[in-house]
Amino acid sequence: MTKVAARVKSRRALDRRGRRGYRKAMSDTVKAPEDCATMAEVRAGVDALDRELIELFARRFSYMRAAARIKPDRSMVRDEARKAQVIAQAKAAAFELGVPVGLIGDFWDRLVEASIAYEGEHWELLRR
Repeated sequence: MTKVAARVKSRRALDRRGRRGYRKAMSDTVKAPEDCATMAEVRAGVDALDRELIELFARRFSYMRAAARIKPDRSMVRDEARKAQVIAQAKAAAFELGVPVGLIGDFWDRLVEASIAYEGEHWELLRR
């Protein structure tokens, strides 16, 4: 089994187990940042948020798998205009929320490039 096939199989198993229960349980025990009084509370919040971010990335990558399934030609996987649009939207959202725009721009560039690579791998896997 290829690495990509193993990841696809693993993600399907994860999706079947569900993730809502984890999020609900964590939100019941984690304090809001302004309510944290100890570093343990801060770290618990960061750890819970990191888990939620990973879940969101997993969901985002499921859309990359859908794109790979839908696009009829491998050359359609990379779309520079769409990449620029996605990064611009992320930077605008960062500005609105007071998050460092340059940091988000760099992060989103890497995320989109990783997404393109992942979609390309999945496109190839589906057509073997």
